Amino acid sequence: MKAKKYLEDLRSQSVADLNAQLVEAKKELFNLRFQNATNQLTNTSRIKEVRKNIARIQTIITQKANVAE
Repeated sequence: MKAKKYLEDLRSQSVADLNAQLVEAKKELFNLRFQNATNQLTNTSRIKEVRKNIARIQTIITQKANVAE
């Protein structure tokens, strides 16, 4: 259920907002990987969640680009 709500929120945003959110998610993923490498990360499942969110954002951006053509 949580993923469906997240997807609905993504679909309602503009491409510019999605790109900004994508940049933030990539920064978060970098920080999580850095924390994991230095053994400071306690919740390692967060890496997987952020990776999936990045894929979701990229998918919505692609879908919106294909509709615009």
